[in-house]
Amino acid sequence: MVRSYLPASIRHHPATLWVGVALIAISLIALPFALSMVGMAWVRITNLAILFALLALGLNIVVGFAGLLDLGYIAFYAVGAYVYALLASPHFGIHLPFWVILPIGALVACFFGVLLGSPTLKLRGDYLAIVTLGFGEIIRIFMNNLSEPWNITNGPKGITTIDSIKFLGLDFGTTSRFGDFALPGLIKYYYLLLFILMVVIIVNLRLQNSRVGRAWEAIREDELAARAMGINTTSMKLLAFAMGASFGGVAGGVFASIQSFISPESFTLTESVMILAMVVLGGMGNVWGVVLGAILLSFVPEILRYTVEPAQKALFGKQLIEAEVLRMLLFGLAMVVMMLYRPAGLLPSAVRQRELSRSES
Repeated sequence: MVRSYLPASIRHHPATLWVGVALIAISLIALPFALSMVGMAWVRITNLAILFALLALGLNIVVGFAGLLDLGYIAFYAVGAYVYALLASPHFGIHLPFWVILPIGALVACFFGVLLGSPTLKLRGDYLAIVTLGFGEIIRIFMNNLSEPWNITNGPKGITTIDSIKFLGLDFGTTSRFGDFALPGLIKYYYLLLFILMVVIIVNLRLQNSRVGRAWEAIREDELAARAMGINTTSMKLLAFAMGASFGGVAGGVFASIQSFISPESFTLTESVMILAMVVLGGMGNVWGVVLGAILLSFVPEILRYTVEPAQKALFGKQLIEAEVLRMLLFGLAMVVMMLYRPAGLLPSAVRQRELSRSES
């Protein structure tokens, strides 16, 4: 339990919550400008962290709420990205606005989620993980080979010159000027991603506390008992796959517009494992924990990338281990320590914490 040092009169005052919300909002608004003083690379890293948070929230519906282990989640990210790229690039000569493409990408990803969920309804645990892993690899291989006899995805070369998002006269791919004030494109994308993240968090919280969320929780705890209580486990599982996939499709569309280039190499198994690690590290089933896990696993490796090499040169006079190798070594060590001492994650859900406490006792 976190101890509060604020007087009770302040803690329970009606204005305290709104003051806290206002401070958080001001901090989030000012964050990209503070990061840009260090370097625009950190704004880009922040944008990628928010994208990973969107993906982790989508996967949390499948893994955290419904208890279905999915190792192919990156496939829905790829589907959303390619839908955006095909409908907003010179590849087919189509240039639809983003507010049309993103819902289409979410629907297509949702369809693929149902396509994955339908044949795996009776699978659980390791068997489900293997099937979903294969699904993710199949999608990547398809994207890699759909260049002949009809060039749909341009194969391993990828799709280039993807349109940036344009909204209310603002081009998110360029710097906008308002007198002496300049607003870089990355900062505009930051605010867009932040808005999408807030919407997805609200949807997740509403789902978690709804009848659907409780049905998913019942399936996760004991599917046979859930079916005996009258829950339609088939439709609930398919809904979990569909909802999770739709969030991945939206994130993929925004990713394609930010990068202006996508290729199958951006959607490998490593990315799926990383997203699953974010969910596990933050705390499966806890929305805020998943967001925390995504932020940590996005920022900490990048911080290590920038500090490992200078630290080695300061201590030993030369670089002994490459930054990438040491970064992954420390990352793996941190995950092992977490699983030993915080198996439920940094911010576990109350239900998940009770399960682990009961199994240990």
